Order: sequence, then C-alpha cells, then structure tokens
Amino acid sequence: MSSSPRIRKIGIFLFWIAVWQIAALLIDNSIVFVGPYPVLRAFCALLPTPGFWLSVGRSLGKITLGFLVAFICGLATGSLAYHFVLLREFLEPIIRLMKSVPVASFVILALIGIGSANLAVFISFLVVFPILYVNTIAGLENTDQKLLEMARVFSIAPAGRIRCIYLPALLPYLTSGCRIALGMSWKSGIAAEVIGVPSHTIGENLYMAKIYLSTAELLAWTIVIILVSALFEKLFLFLLEKGVRICFRFS
Repeated sequence: MSSSPRIRKIGIFLFWIAVWQIAALLIDNSIVFVGPYPVLRAFCALLPTPGFWLSVGRSLGKITLGFLVAFICGLATGSLAYHFVLLREFLEPIIRLMKSVPVASFVILALIGIGSANLAVFISFLVVFPILYVNTIAGLENTDQKLLEMARVFSIAPAGRIRCIYLPALLPYLTSGCRIALGMSWKSGIAAEVIGVPSHTIGENLYMAKIYLSTAELLAWTIVIILVSALFEKLFLFLLEKGVRICFRFS
C-alpha cells in the first residue's frame, strides 16, 4: 500500500535534513558549514527582533514593486509588440541586452546612477520584464485563429475578444512566466542588495553575516528568503487566477 503524497513529502524532507546533518558532522567546521539545529536556533533568534521584520518588509516591498511594474509593463508592451511588428523589431535589441547582460553589471551601473536605496526595484524590473514580455507574445501568438475569425464574422467587441479568446490563450504562458519571474525577481533583488548594501534589508543582513563569518545566521536568512519568496509566489498566482475568473464571470 503506497503512502499518501503528504507522508512522502515529509519523508523526503526528513531525508534531506538527515543528509544535511551528516554533511555538517563530516565537515566539522562551523564556519564552512553548519547543521540544521544551529540554523534553526539562529532563525528563531531573528524572529522576535524588530530589525528582522523591518528588513523583511523593506526587501519585500521593493522586490514586489519591481516585479509588479515589470509585470504590467511586460504584459502591456508584449501585447503591443504582438500587434505591431515594427515595435517588436525595435525592442528586440533591448530585450536581448536585458536577457544576456549579467545582473552584477546592471547592479554596478545602477549604483552609479540611482544609488542603493531603490536598487532592488530596478534590478527586479530588469530581470522580470523580458521574461513576461516574451511569454506574453508567445501566448498571444498561440491564440486559436479560427476563434479570432469567428469573432470577426460575428463582430464581437474587442473587450469580448480579449476576455474570451486572448486571455484563455495567454493565461498558461503568463502563469508559467510568472513562476519563473517570481523566483528570479527575488534572486536578483537580494543579489542587488548584497552588492549595494542598502540599510535595513535582507541583503544587508546577508552581507553582515558574511563579514562576521556567521554561517548559521547566513543560512537562516537564506531560509527566510525561500519562505517569503514561496509565499509571495503562491499569493500572486492565486490573485492572478482569481482576477481571471472574475473577468470570465463578467464576460
């Protein structure tokens, strides 16, 4: 009799915790690597401190802002580029540049131009925008042409075409792009904070943990990033799906 998915997940989680603990015992160097208990203790020590919540709130706010602006701009620009080929060709070099240039290069250039305060917003935008731009075009290009022809024959209004034809075709590509972009926004945003070291952010705490060789605290902050990023992803995708359902309800 096979175990339930939840039990399997717990078993897999405990297995990797055991591997983590064994690796820490074998390495036997708290600076190079620490086991799960010191990390859990460091994590619990962070939770009651006001600075912890301030840092999480500031980083969350800036990365969320960068993601949301990139989401709106990527969706709008991708839709326009789908309908206007000249605009797509005009933007192609910029999109390729944004996709290929290393994040560290953008961070250094941004530090010179805008400083460290809004660095995570800018870098998150730069990383997320091309992902959503490309996925928006791909989704619209895969719209059923027969449905569009039917809409033209029956003179369906543009708003009806968007809700009933374009949106269902676009949603899987948009959801897939958001899953990738949400993770990338946190990776790039935190990396920007570590380089720029803006005050009262997760990146600053990671940098200070590295300076003081506090590996347990470094890993504790890493767990915080994973948890906050996962919660943010689930919340955003839930709201996206909810918004689409509301559009269908009033279509």
